[in-house]
Amino acid sequence: MTGLNRATRRRLLDLPQFPSVWEGDRRPLSPGSPLEQTDWTDLTPSLSKPDGECILWVDGSMGVVRAMDMVPAETGPEAIVRTLLRAMEHPHNPGKPARPQKIVVRDRETQFYLRGVLQDLEIALDYVPELPLIDEIFRGFQEVADTRPPKLPPQFAEQLIEKAEEIWQDAPWDVLGDHQILEIELNQWDLGAVYASVMGRLGMEYGVLFYRSLDSLKQFRQRVLANESLEQMEEAFLGQDCLFVSYESDGDEEEFDEEEFDLADSDDSEIQPVFGNLHPLEGIRSFLYDEEAIALVVVLEALHRFMRQHRRKLDDAFPPISSRYKIPVPEGAEADTALVSVKVATMPDVADELFALVGDDEDDAFPIIRDDLVPENSFLSLGVIPWETVGRMRSQLDYHQPGEPAEVGEGLPVILIQTSRPKAKVMIAEIQAAGGIKGICFNPGADPFVGDHYDLGLLQTGNDELHLFGEFAEDDPTHLQARKKWDQRCKKTKGYCGLVIAKGLTGASRGEPSLKDMVALFEVPAIGSEQLGLGTLERKFAADWL
Repeated sequence: MTGLNRATRRRLLDLPQFPSVWEGDRRPLSPGSPLEQTDWTDLTPSLSKPDGECILWVDGSMGVVRAMDMVPAETGPEAIVRTLLRAMEHPHNPGKPARPQKIVVRDRETQFYLRGVLQDLEIALDYVPELPLIDEIFRGFQEVADTRPPKLPPQFAEQLIEKAEEIWQDAPWDVLGDHQILEIELNQWDLGAVYASVMGRLGMEYGVLFYRSLDSLKQFRQRVLANESLEQMEEAFLGQDCLFVSYESDGDEEEFDEEEFDLADSDDSEIQPVFGNLHPLEGIRSFLYDEEAIALVVVLEALHRFMRQHRRKLDDAFPPISSRYKIPVPEGAEADTALVSVKVATMPDVADELFALVGDDEDDAFPIIRDDLVPENSFLSLGVIPWETVGRMRSQLDYHQPGEPAEVGEGLPVILIQTSRPKAKVMIAEIQAAGGIKGICFNPGADPFVGDHYDLGLLQTGNDELHLFGEFAEDDPTHLQARKKWDQRCKKTKGYCGLVIAKGLTGASRGEPSLKDMVALFEVPAIGSEQLGLGTLERKFAADWL
């Protein structure tokens, strides 16, 4: 058995000893028990959701909890000692650092273990069959769990989950960006209209936010784009006013690399919808009340019908579309009518306004070079793809921006960017949202602070933004050779080149992706630096390149 070292014993003996009796215990939380469903963060900030056993040390004389921990069931007896030491030296308020005069436990093994550890600390140790204060605390925990509302009202839970599963099958994020807002007029259950923003286009979080007002939606977008601190971002998030449904997997995600995992790749049977409410005065609430559940059933059904009817029209555009549906009132809901008339409409003007927010704060006096398009740690190379392979890519890849290169020479000169599949999807979605790739350019750059000079690789998107994809030292012989070949090949193709985005960064194909790893091909003009007229770009503190 491991004992306390001498320094620790001396430190503990220096603590004042109060004439108090402390109770200590370790109790399992069985899966599915009411206690396990308790939101422990509401009870004490130091706890996360339990997944094993709870260790408690309480001062029976004062009736306060001095220390509390959650540990996996397989954790050894050392855990109860660690919690006890914290109860002595760093107790919860209002406790003060101290040693008790006596400790009582209800487990014989714990008594024998502590007797060996606590020797020389002048603390009496006894066994008792019952611990009244700890028993009362656990009864209180169970009462909290028993009185907490269910996540979904039982009479509407099945209908809500069914509608959410239909939305998952509809996959509106495949055709809608989060700025392409749908107005859903309900005029029932204290909701006039909600404004649906779809998450998931970038292959990350999937779900739909139903804002109660356009002001709430716009304010949140503006604060996100303001690059505020983490604390301010958290406040902005909690300041939203909306109902939401999001999706998570109950499968084992640990077997996947976090960056490689995409929820859309999960089996449908593993997808679980999560419902909730956000409000500036309530914060986030992970359960719904009756009227919220009723309204959400109707809203989800209206969204489902709209997507089923108009999906093709939304594939490549966001035109003005409006449809009205008669939606049955959920079974079990009190209502004056059996059907509710719900209107769903696209909001192209709002989509344009939200999209324009991205560029509102840019300084028109200088060209700002963004460096957030290409994922960090991507593999980058300049090379060439044979024309035969280019032909196969044109017909087989999901993402292809055609061009008019002259098929002369050994192949199409390309910039290859290899990253993880989820990050590749994000990059492609951002390029599409920016109007595709307008051209690829190499432009001189300098860092006046250290005296270095660079060859900057730039992508120009359809909205005329410039994105940095690489900084190459001006005197790097490898890059100089690659640039020489690049310029020669671009002349043969009549000024055309390509951008290839590939997955498989961490696999065996790293650096040499095969056709099955290719995700996107953009055939675009090679732009000369003189065409952009930027001159030598200098690094500044305020932005990456100006």
